[in-house]
Amino acid sequence: MLACSLFVGNAVFAQAKLGYINSDELLSVMPEVKKVDSALALFAKSYQDQLEEMGKEYQKKVQDFQAQEKTMTEAMKEVKVKEIQQIEERIQTTQQSAQEKVTKKREELYSPVLEKADKAIKEVAKANNYDYVFDASRGNLLYAKESDNILPLVKAKLGIK
Repeated sequence: MLACSLFVGNAVFAQAKLGYINSDELLSVMPEVKKVDSALALFAKSYQDQLEEMGKEYQKKVQDFQAQEKTMTEAMKEVKVKEIQQIEERIQTTQQSAQEKVTKKREELYSPVLEKADKAIKEVAKANNYDYVFDASRGNLLYAKESDNILPLVKAKLGIK
């Protein structure tokens, strides 16, 4: 019975009009992507510059500590070590924050570009009567005719409303 259903399923699928697109290639030729990449690089550079300054401050504190360590009292060593540790923590916190902000900015800037590409793919698929369009770069289904969505049938079969 399973073999029969697979055969029938394959026969129906074989009659469907299939298409594919490489979304990575599409995005690489969209002029908006160059603008987004440039804006994103500029945004990330500000954080990179800040982290470099913090790194220089850290290196200077470590070098000063190493140069003066032999002449310091134990109390002074503790204070200097604590200062160095605080700088390390600030650097780590800033790195994490920067990564989160850059990721958020990337999503914010790319969202309209991805929506534009998605809309164009769906319009082309509908206009050319494609039943399914796959993304060759990721193996994802980008478009399917609404009538082919079997989710309601599967939910009914499972008794899910």
